[in-house]
Amino acid sequence: MRVIVCKNYDEISKTAADIIASQVILKPDSVLGLATGSTPVGTYKLLAEKNKAGVIDFKDVTTFNLDEYYPISPENDQSYRYFMNDNLFNHINIDITRTHVLNGMAEDTDKECDEFEKMIEAAGGIDLQVLGIGQNGHIGFNEPDEELVAKTHLTGLTENTIQANSRFFEKIEDVPTQSLTMGIATILATRKIIILASGKNKHEAVDKLINGGITTSNPATMLKLHPDVIVICDEEAYTGK
Repeated sequence: MRVIVCKNYDEISKTAADIIASQVILKPDSVLGLATGSTPVGTYKLLAEKNKAGVIDFKDVTTFNLDEYYPISPENDQSYRYFMNDNLFNHINIDITRTHVLNGMAEDTDKECDEFEKMIEAAGGIDLQVLGIGQNGHIGFNEPDEELVAKTHLTGLTENTIQANSRFFEKIEDVPTQSLTMGIATILATRKIIILASGKNKHEAVDKLINGGITTSNPATMLKLHPDVIVICDEEAYTGK
């Protein structure tokens, strides 16, 4: 596990965008795993700028998103499909049919998750996965628990995560209490992982990821089992100061 400590959020965004851009330049038909939330927004903005400047080309890129709230319509401005369109896909020359976000309105969630896994496999697997990290160490919506689920699945959200995400909704009652998410094995099957963390509130989770043991009480520590992980964090997330 390599750790890159940046001065601030802008430097995190630039570092992550440069790594993703390098991936796409070296392999134009890359399969990218993408995350949502506030942390990768700056990275996506820089990728769109690189695309506009002709530095990178997304026309042959395929993407799979980590997760999606459930139930939620893709037209809902708090859905992760809407988020990805608004923050990245609408600003780059990607083929929208090659962007895959779990269906938050799926009637049969088991079938939806199974088909998502099959699409990843059919695409040849994910070359580079972008992750954020929750205050409680969740990655995707794999929350701390006694046991973790291997493959893409429907899961409940902890009170900690609901509280953290309530800032995006008009009121906390509007926050979905379930989500569809890639499982731990799905994430670990990706070839390269970058995990982004910014702010003092992420310090405890980041410290356990870097310095702690492997435990289901901090799902991010499962990344220690992966051979190619880069932690990109700012000084506040790294030191807690």
